Amino acid sequence: MRSLINILDLSTQEIDALIATANDIIANPKKYSEVCHGKKLATLFFEPSTRTRLSFEAAMYELGGHVLGFSDAGSSSATKGESVADTTKMVNCYANIIAMRHPKEGAPLVASMNSKIPVVNAGDGGHNHPTQTLADLLTISRKKGRLKDFTIGFCGDLKFGRTVHSLITALARYTGIKIVLISPDELKLPSYIKKDVLVKQGIEYVQTDNLEEVLPELDVLYMTRVQKERFLSEEEYIRLRDSYILTAEKLKAAKEDLIVLHPLPRVNEISVDVDDDPRACYFEQALNGKFIRMALIMELLGLKAE
Repeated sequence: MRSLINILDLSTQEIDALIATANDIIANPKKYSEVCHGKKLATLFFEPSTRTRLSFEAAMYELGGHVLGFSDAGSSSATKGESVADTTKMVNCYANIIAMRHPKEGAPLVASMNSKIPVVNAGDGGHNHPTQTLADLLTISRKKGRLKDFTIGFCGDLKFGRTVHSLITALARYTGIKIVLISPDELKLPSYIKKDVLVKQGIEYVQTDNLEEVLPELDVLYMTRVQKERFLSEEEYIRLRDSYILTAEKLKAAKEDLIVLHPLPRVNEISVDVDDDPRACYFEQALNGKFIRMALIMELLGLKAE
């Protein structure tokens, strides 16, 4: 049974097909309202989530299916010591597809190896977040009309940001992509991603700690928060959390057709005065997450709209 653990589990052709389905769902929602009738999605969230969990649930409901599961590890048998493998085998008895978020890297992969139904990685530690990447790609595609030939800046926490890691990995397979990495030294993109993805794929990239300097050349700006939950030292988190704050004033130097993305939640890295700027696309990006997850659920369950 096929699962989605890493964005590389999908070819670019399959991603394009999912985007096409998502666009059709947006245009013709009634056509898809009963596609998952009688099907059940299990949401196994061992780590807090708002957007990802709710968008998975909304996706399944809008496809005519049902949802069961839990929203934190404390309400599962994990508190009693049950393993991910055993939890997965048990959930196989009740559901048709699983969406799993877990603080430990590799947990969804373990789940998929112990499952007879599809498992979707809804975020594992600082590792991968493939469905957020699909939402990002859908948003870029709808706003730019393409997934090639643009310059994208990633700003903030590039070390622990699983959304950044997944999106860079996905974009490296498209042509004409230039990547600008904007972060303090302590939060730079891990060297293994630079070596195994950017260098290996021949992607042009630059590193800087100055957002204002590179902002005018960007077609897409991907902002991220500094993630408190990834730090062992609160002092280090406090020191780095305000490294980059995007304001309406700073945006005056950016291109008119720039799009600003953020996987959310934000803390203060995007000022609220940016929200009314037409280039701010992060709430639309969150909505697109629902549509692309609808397309993905259908694909993994082998379902099509009549």
